[in-house]
Amino acid sequence: MSDTNLEMATKYDPSQTEEKWYETWKKNGYFKAGTDTSKPPYSIVIPPPNVTGKLHLGHAWDTTMQDLLIRFKRMQGYDALYLPGMDHAGIATQAKVEAKLREEGTSRYDLGREKFLETAWKWKEEYAEFIRKQWAKLGLSLDYSRERFTLDEGLSHAVKKVFVKLYEKGLIYRGEYIINWDPATKTALSDIEVIYKEVEGHLYHLKYPLADGSGTIEIATTRPETMLGDSGIAVHPDDERYQDMIGKTAVLPIVGREIPIVADEYVDMSFGSGAVKITPAHDPNDFEIGNRHNLKRILVMDESGQMNQQAGKYQGLDRFECRKQIIKDLEAEGVLDRIEAHTHSVGHSERSGAVVEPYLSTQWFVKMKPLAERAVALQKQNDKVRFVPERFENTYLHWMENIRDWCISRQLWWGHRIPAWYHKETGEVYVDINEPENPEEWKQDEDVLDTWFSSALWPFSTMGWPDEENPDFKRYFPTNTLVTGYDIIFFWVARMIFQSIEFTGGKPFDDVLLHGLVRDAEGRKMSKSLGNGIDPMDVIDKYGADALRYTLATGTTPGQDLRFQWEKVEANWNFANKIWNASRFTIMNLEGFKAEDIDLSGEKSVSDQWILTRLNQTIEKVTDLFEAYDFGEAGRYLYSFIWDDFCDWYIEMAKLPLYGDDEKAKQTTKSVLTYVLDKILKLLHPIMPFITEEIWQYLPHEGETIVLSEWPAVNKEWHSESAVQDMTLLQNIIRSVRNIRAEMNVAPSKPIHIQIKAASDKEKESLIKNKAYLEKFCNPETLDIQTELKAPEKSVSAIVTGAEIYLPLEGLINIDEEINRLEKELEKLNFEVERVQKKLSNQGFVNKAPKHIVDEEKEKEKDYLEKRRKVEERIRELKQ
Repeated sequence: MSDTNLEMATKYDPSQTEEKWYETWKKNGYFKAGTDTSKPPYSIVIPPPNVTGKLHLGHAWDTTMQDLLIRFKRMQGYDALYLPGMDHAGIATQAKVEAKLREEGTSRYDLGREKFLETAWKWKEEYAEFIRKQWAKLGLSLDYSRERFTLDEGLSHAVKKVFVKLYEKGLIYRGEYIINWDPATKTALSDIEVIYKEVEGHLYHLKYPLADGSGTIEIATTRPETMLGDSGIAVHPDDERYQDMIGKTAVLPIVGREIPIVADEYVDMSFGSGAVKITPAHDPNDFEIGNRHNLKRILVMDESGQMNQQAGKYQGLDRFECRKQIIKDLEAEGVLDRIEAHTHSVGHSERSGAVVEPYLSTQWFVKMKPLAERAVALQKQNDKVRFVPERFENTYLHWMENIRDWCISRQLWWGHRIPAWYHKETGEVYVDINEPENPEEWKQDEDVLDTWFSSALWPFSTMGWPDEENPDFKRYFPTNTLVTGYDIIFFWVARMIFQSIEFTGGKPFDDVLLHGLVRDAEGRKMSKSLGNGIDPMDVIDKYGADALRYTLATGTTPGQDLRFQWEKVEANWNFANKIWNASRFTIMNLEGFKAEDIDLSGEKSVSDQWILTRLNQTIEKVTDLFEAYDFGEAGRYLYSFIWDDFCDWYIEMAKLPLYGDDEKAKQTTKSVLTYVLDKILKLLHPIMPFITEEIWQYLPHEGETIVLSEWPAVNKEWHSESAVQDMTLLQNIIRSVRNIRAEMNVAPSKPIHIQIKAASDKEKESLIKNKAYLEKFCNPETLDIQTELKAPEKSVSAIVTGAEIYLPLEGLINIDEEINRLEKELEKLNFEVERVQKKLSNQGFVNKAPKHIVDEEKEKEKDYLEKRRKVEERIRELKQ
């Protein structure tokens, strides 16, 4: 229980609280799951960041939403597990480590595989610790006792098990195929690791002579350097231009090799000349055509993109240098007919940026069709994976229904080495979790698996699978929610789903909440080249984690991109200080007040009843919005309730009893202030954990920490619609008087005469009962409240629902200016009347909209018409 005699600092300082509370939470084991298994489980696995460097704003956004959900569910009474971990990130990490070695004047080849891996593990340890510090600064309530790494012993065992099982089922195979090859990193890439960019290039028209001397056949190509590997020419079987050439042979210029002319329906008759050269070792489509027509596969480049011995005199040239040279030679031979400018889509490596080379290579593949079919079938069942927003389900299904086999081998050293061995003499292939007997007779495959192969197992491998009796696997899998960016639906989300179905028999998570990208204030993607990237740690150093978390959590709706603006962070920092100041006022007025002193059973003022009702509405709304993953709307609703209702209205009204002589009223006000502030802090805690814990410790409370406190519940006993109506009337009158004072340039300190004409005895009774508020906030010299009241001459008026307000300000106002103001008000009301009547005259709206919506519009019409009548009447009076 807290000591309310402690004094809060005048200003909130995150640097004094955030580290202190995070260490306290961690030390006391508040984040540890499984301490009370009587509670229902709820689990989220962190999308593992790569051990290649700092976390960026996208990570901060992603993890803020995950932590929000975990803290919310923990407070709702769930045994909440937020499992941390990191990804070895094969290509990315190896590239970083190799770059470091180059700076030191060495290479991985100089070190050898074993020493290189030792260096990579050191890199991992260094950056893993860096990432943990960033998680701490963000305030993530992670269960560090369960932290995993994609290359740790348990996950490595799971990866081997999956590889072997898929191999035994015939779903993993080894074959010679055209794959995407990155000549810079010298490794294969999967289709989704290739980024296509529009490039200004050329279309080269070449004339190959026919072997029988009867003429030439024109082909068009964007990559003349690959012609050295041509083993055929294809035309469409229905192309009348080439009917007499099908079956003949052409002579390959420069090389002199005879190649057949074949007919294939793949050829597009309208592109170029309608005849295409076939290079089966350097183009995926040519590879398929070559298979259909038994054409040779001639590889003319090596792994670094240089021409090999098959390229003859061009051997040793870079592929693009070769292109320049070969064009000169073709021109000299008279083979080059013409060159056209041509914009086309060229694949680039996502990792290195190099132009990807379609390359004939022996690789390991996953046969995707059977796995994808089961994943697609799951989405037709009731127990499917729920995509939020649901439009992304179609994106996912389209990809799964058109999927190609997945190339899973990578020519790297850092990663899960493929559990396959080749017999040194017989060439026999041995695939198993364990190495073969007599290992000296076998050689293990040098390649490692694609990073996404291990990441695909993340939700269940981290829970102890393949040990299906593991308590974590039994309790926390499938996980409840995956939060990730829509940009990795194919890379990661899809792969987790089909691997989970295959190996656990079900989905890996119930819901997948997808968000967009963090962009700069102008809507541009953050990148090194633009220099517009922002380090979330810099934001935290300036404004604290809570302001950043609030900005990220509430800055957008599900599925949309987020524009990062420093002004928004600053505004949310101001919001944090508003909460701090309101809390400081409350706590300063609670000297000696304890949690057991909270008593809401006594007589409550209209403001007490109103704030308790608004609190009920806020609890219900925020809970529903959190459940629906609409954190932006939840944050906006909370902001409005805290800033407008609690700080600007209730606290100001609470000063009346707090500074008054009625002890009972004082105690009730203290109870309401404490009760409402306690609930506000709990509602805010999932988004702003640090400031809420700091304030909560000053507030009278029970329990050790707000982290483990109970999520607020609606208390219907303290719900009063009549209090809301009475309070709304008071607020509207006070606002109107303040607005008139401002417009008329009458100082708030100057007492004025106020007359209020209540719409009925009900409003009159309410206003008289709550006259003290009007006297405090309107500063009247006299206050007259009647149901029958003639508007005084030369006065300023305002019309609100339930009352008319008159301020006789003779000598202080200009009548013409007042008429002018009222006429502007009349214009607004005319617009609103026209708008609502137009809506109600639309039969489509009246017949299709829900009844309560139509009724609301009818009420608005009635209200606007009444206000308009009164404004028109007032204008007439002033003009007399």
